[in-house]
Amino acid sequence: MNSTESAHGGPERTESESESGAGAGVSESGGAGAPGADAVGQEAVRVWRGMRTLVLETADVRPRVVEALGMSYFRAKALRYVADEGPLTLSALAAALFADAPYTTLSVDYLVRRGLVTREPNPADRRSKLVEVTEAGAAAAAEMARITDTPPPALHGLAAADLAALARILDQALHTGPAD
Repeated sequence: MNSTESAHGGPERTESESESGAGAGVSESGGAGAPGADAVGQEAVRVWRGMRTLVLETADVRPRVVEALGMSYFRAKALRYVADEGPLTLSALAAALFADAPYTTLSVDYLVRRGLVTREPNPADRRSKLVEVTEAGAAAAAEMARITDTPPPALHGLAAADLAALARILDQALHTGPAD
């Protein structure tokens, strides 16, 4: 993981990466990266761009979490995960957050210093430690949940049938593998 962390808790991107949409797999012409991409592929790109804009630009909650909790978004995400799923070993937490162990350890050290989690010996394996949320940590995690779980106004404006369709489509997209 990058040793530099943005205010949102993730690795900072260079200006050229941000402008080019590095990693997006989309060509400048708006296609799906390959010449002559089919209409379904182009529509998938358009939908993905819209979802990305809604979640990461229009309704980005990360700055509000950072301000409310006074910590990076990654640390807040780690705290919430421990509050929801803990107690956890450091390695299980790192795997759940898709982060490397040293970076996760630094984040947990920070949370321990703030009194938001404890790190105690694991009774099942003395070689590892268990990370568990404190009462103060549970309150901070609840504040993060309040912020992140509040839908953006754009969703409140949709008809009930449209929300139901969107929920069904998202569920399908999140729980099925790529089409063969």
